[in-house]
Amino acid sequence: MGTQEHEASITEGAQGPPGAADEVIHEEPELRDFDGTRADLSCDTCNAALRWDPVKDALACDYCETTRTVLRDSRTILERPLTADTQGLRGLGIDTRSVRCSECDASVALESSVTATTCAFCGSSAILEQGENRNLIRPESLVPLDVGLDDARLALRKWIRGLWFRPGALKKLDRFEATGIYLPAWTFDARVHSDWTADAGYYYWVTQTYTTQVNGKTVTRTRQVRKVRWVPAWGERDDAYNDVLVLGSHAISTELARELGDFDLSALVPYRAEYLAGWRAEEYQVDLMGSWESGRGVIEDSQQRRCSGDVPGDTQRFLRVQNRITDVHWKHLLVPVWTVSYRFGGKSWPVVVHGQSGNVVGKAPLSWWKILGVSLGVVALIALVFAILVGTGVVVT
Repeated sequence: MGTQEHEASITEGAQGPPGAADEVIHEEPELRDFDGTRADLSCDTCNAALRWDPVKDALACDYCETTRTVLRDSRTILERPLTADTQGLRGLGIDTRSVRCSECDASVALESSVTATTCAFCGSSAILEQGENRNLIRPESLVPLDVGLDDARLALRKWIRGLWFRPGALKKLDRFEATGIYLPAWTFDARVHSDWTADAGYYYWVTQTYTTQVNGKTVTRTRQVRKVRWVPAWGERDDAYNDVLVLGSHAISTELARELGDFDLSALVPYRAEYLAGWRAEEYQVDLMGSWESGRGVIEDSQQRRCSGDVPGDTQRFLRVQNRITDVHWKHLLVPVWTVSYRFGGKSWPVVVHGQSGNVVGKAPLSWWKILGVSLGVVALIALVFAILVGTGVVVT
């Protein structure tokens, strides 16, 4: 994420069941072929296009209000070896087309009934039709959207009220159309054996004699000075990592992705094409191996910190860690967000609402007129207080 890389996404020990998805299992290298079945997204009553309604937890028709329940899939969510063939895992299983933004380079898969005139990430109207990309690895699980449109708008209003020194026009932000979109992500499991060496430092104190001048006379005194005794240290440890999450998107910056927060992967459900009906799904811009490089970096950084914690003594230096990473498995999934992008001062300002927690992160312009006004007000207040103090004789000029 950018990559979303959080220590909170890392746990030691064996993996537990991810709740709604029954269980996660590691599959051997042989992969099942995608059967090519396309989802029927037409209304049974009026034949209009259905869309997924997260509040009703069903497919819904906007014209005749018919709903169609989507049965929860009982399939297990597979985590595949990093060396496995992915050729049989292509396509989304739904008629889609791709559009690419020529400004931020985000590429989004749209269900055939969905139209797009602006980019969901940067608000630009410079979007290009690309057709359907059937060569992408299909996600096999997703985190369902818990935050509906009304809740997303409420979260936006609270976020706006908490902003300081912003243009007044920003208060209309909650009236902008929020776009529900699924972001691509990868998770990685791995086992790590680490060997480390370092210098362990132990504090000790010595008495030091020194001279100083006191009232024009030279005086001899003593003081305690801390020293460090360095000794070689070494060790090893074994750790297991589960669901290290890496966003496969460049459309959301690393900073925003980090501020957005973690997703509760215990809510994962097997992917069904119906969940994308009427919604958008960003096509991953960071592929499997590129995401693994980021995931490996998260694991190695974590091992560096863990091995550092194993070094004895009071301080340390020259820590070196050698990692052997094995049993790497991955899965490709989608995570939900609401995006609002607006243009102000010729620049795009992105805002993202977490699709599970409702947390809002974003960038907003500063109103220099408001900052100037407050600054002048503070100066005027200081001048008034000073004048009062002079007038009462507290301060003599």
